[in-house]
Amino acid sequence: MARCWSGGIRRRWASLAEADGVPLATERVAELEARLAQVEALPDAGAREVAVDAIQGLLDVYGAGLARILELAPELAPRLGEDELVSHLLLLHGLHPVDARTRVEGALESVRPYLASHGGNVELLSVANGVAYLRLEGTCHGCPSSTATLKHAIEQAIFKVAPDVERIEADGVAVGPHVISIDSLVCPLP
Repeated sequence: MARCWSGGIRRRWASLAEADGVPLATERVAELEARLAQVEALPDAGAREVAVDAIQGLLDVYGAGLARILELAPELAPRLGEDELVSHLLLLHGLHPVDARTRVEGALESVRPYLASHGGNVELLSVANGVAYLRLEGTCHGCPSSTATLKHAIEQAIFKVAPDVERIEADGVAVGPHVISIDSLVCPLP
C-alpha cells in the first residue's frame, strides 16, 4: 500500500498506479515552496531554526534513501531519471543519472518538429552554471509573435526536464521592433 503525507494526514493508495497522476511534481512543489517561505519568515528565531533543521533532516534522510536505492539497483537509474516526479527528487539531491546537457538536448529534440513547422530550428551551444545557451536558426526568429510562441515552447520543454537550468539565453532572437526601410516598400520602376 502506497502512502503519502499531505497536510498532516497520511494518504493511502491501494497501488502505485492509483497514486500516479496525483499532482505531486508540479502543484505540490509550488505549495511546498510557499510553506518553506512561511517557515523562513517565522518571527521566532528559535522556532525557525528548529523547523529548518527538521526539514533539512528529512531531506538528508530522503536523499540518503534515494542514493541507497541507486546503489542497490543501478540498472533502475535510467528509468528513475525518466519519471517526472522521481527525476525532480533525484535532481534535488544531486543524484540524477543524466547530465543537464543531455536532458536539455532531449527537450530540444521534442520541440524541433514544432520549430521546423515554423521554418526554424534550435541548436544547443552549451549548458553552464545553470544557463542553457541556444542558437535559434531559420525564419522563426524573424517575427516577434512567432518568436514569443517558440520561446515559450522551448522554455517549457527545457524547464520540465531540467529544472536545474535557471535561465535560457538564445542567439538569433530578435530584440525590439523590426524596422522596415522605406526603400523595401517601393517597387523599382522598370
